[in-house]
Amino acid sequence: MIIRISLLLVLAALPVFLLVELLLWLAVPGLPGVLTRLATAMLLSGFAALIITGLWGVAKIVVSSVLAYFSARQRVQRRFWFAQAKQDQVNRLFYFKTRQIKYFNELSRKRLLKKNNRKHIRSLSKAIDKDLLSIKEKLPGTAYQQLQQDHARYRSRQDIEALLTLQQKIATLV
Repeated sequence: MIIRISLLLVLAALPVFLLVELLLWLAVPGLPGVLTRLATAMLLSGFAALIITGLWGVAKIVVSSVLAYFSARQRVQRRFWFAQAKQDQVNRLFYFKTRQIKYFNELSRKRLLKKNNRKHIRSLSKAIDKDLLSIKEKLPGTAYQQLQQDHARYRSRQDIEALLTLQQKIATLV
């Protein structure tokens, strides 16, 4: 309603300004000055009414937003969202911690397995050396050297299956 009144004031001021121009063209004394002040007052009051209405509307919106923000319903909603975000954060943290633990356990398992394999290869190599020394006199020199070279090659490659096969081969030669 106030907007309509302010717009009517602005629109009514325009014909008054045109009337002032007509009166100045006709050279009527005194009346154009009074009408100019009247049209200016109408124009300014229309703009002032628009500005005041706009400021009043903004103030009402700000007050209603502040009241809604601090309402009990909104406080409960924000607390719920906070708890939900905290729960999501804990779930993500749990997921990544379990992945990290699994990763480090797998690394540890592989390291222990590698260490255990080296230990078994060493003990198997010692047993093969012992068996080779025990059958040294029974074998020709080239066969013994071939077995020693195979043994050194398999040990350097860390090939457990080949070492086991070589040990069985030596056991059959005894």
